[in-house]
Amino acid sequence: MSQTLSTYTLRSELRPMLRLAWPLALGEMGWMLMTLVDTIMVGRMPNSALAIGATSLGGGIFYTIAIFTGGMLLGLDTLVSQAHGRGDTRDANHSLVQAFYIALVLAPIAMLVNSLGPAILRRFGISPDLIRETSRYLFALNWSVLPLLFYFALRRYLQAFNHVGVVMFGLLSSNIINLVGNWILIYGHLGFPPLGVAGSAWATFWARIYLFAVLLTALAYYSRRDSLHLWESFGPPDFTRIAQLLRLGGPVAAQILAEIGVFSVAGFFAGKLGPLPLAAHQIALNCAAFAYMVPLGVSSAAAVRVGQAIGRNQPQQAHRAGHAAMLLGCGFMSIAALVFLFAPYFCARIFTPNPGVIAASRPLLRICAAWAFFDGLQIVAAGALRGIGDTRTPMLTNILIYWLLGLPFGVLLCFHFGLGVVGLWIGLCVALMFIGVTLFAFWERNPRLATRKLASTR
Repeated sequence: MSQTLSTYTLRSELRPMLRLAWPLALGEMGWMLMTLVDTIMVGRMPNSALAIGATSLGGGIFYTIAIFTGGMLLGLDTLVSQAHGRGDTRDANHSLVQAFYIALVLAPIAMLVNSLGPAILRRFGISPDLIRETSRYLFALNWSVLPLLFYFALRRYLQAFNHVGVVMFGLLSSNIINLVGNWILIYGHLGFPPLGVAGSAWATFWARIYLFAVLLTALAYYSRRDSLHLWESFGPPDFTRIAQLLRLGGPVAAQILAEIGVFSVAGFFAGKLGPLPLAAHQIALNCAAFAYMVPLGVSSAAAVRVGQAIGRNQPQQAHRAGHAAMLLGCGFMSIAALVFLFAPYFCARIFTPNPGVIAASRPLLRICAAWAFFDGLQIVAAGALRGIGDTRTPMLTNILIYWLLGLPFGVLLCFHFGLGVVGLWIGLCVALMFIGVTLFAFWERNPRLATRKLASTR
């Protein structure tokens, strides 16, 4: 009887979870599509390996820093969703305004750190040609930091209030801006000079300005329609709330830095092997990241649904929401694993017609198939934990396993055992498996859901 009830309650949570998750997942895919379009468009340039390598290195530096700073705002997932769950709109508004202040401070810091990227690449022994193209790409992309951080804050607020359709629309439609901008600026159409790799970055900049404008317009509309009184919440900085947001967001940012940073460093090591292994690394990473966008969207939905349930003091529902999200995220990644395993040539061919780059990408895509399920498990479990306010566990798990196990093991296989970039990816695969299992175990044993266990025994 209890098993039947458990299955029924999980099914009852799947529908609202899916209703919230699919627009966010499509939106995340739209976000990733921007990077994929950049890679595909520069991959049609005469020296495709150099162009793809430059976008890989420049994007690796930029996204490591920009998304780290964006992660500092993800405490909004906990505070806004829980405030909405208990019906306290004023408190949710207050958190959003303080997040804006955080973004204004973080943006120039992130831009300064990004500007140091070319000097870092020189220390890794990257070829001068790659550094030159990467520097041009990174300079243009750097100007999109502030609109990107404002987007992060607006998105967390809107999705915590279940306004996910506009997030999906903004991310998908911004790809039109990016695609047209790439066509014009990379190759020099409509009277514009050909900017090459840098043109791709400028197209992304304008697409992010548009995305910020869409979410800001939506916020103004919902504030007026639903009488949210958001504009009344603006005032001087509240350093107590800012500190609370940073205490929650800091570990999330560190987790993101550990995860993105390890793949960026792996890209630097791949760059030492030459343009061909680096291009293969970037193509396989783009394919894996594109699939990852679906469980990433589900992870955001998990944070919202779990946070709202905690705000209503319903730990049983929070636990069901976490399980439903994991089922959706891991189910999708299992399908993606089959694609990577049986169609690696097709996946690589999307990015480049170069047979050497395609051949080097195929074994990496098969490694993606091995880690896909665990990648979905770890990101959704991290979102569920964020909903109950536990952001430290995913941080520590990612830092310790990626950097003390996965990367050293991969470097050892790459350079000492001569496996090259394949060795790097085997190390990362082992790390992802351990992280997924570990975070699932922490979710199941989390003391903040202890009342669920007590209630289930009555």
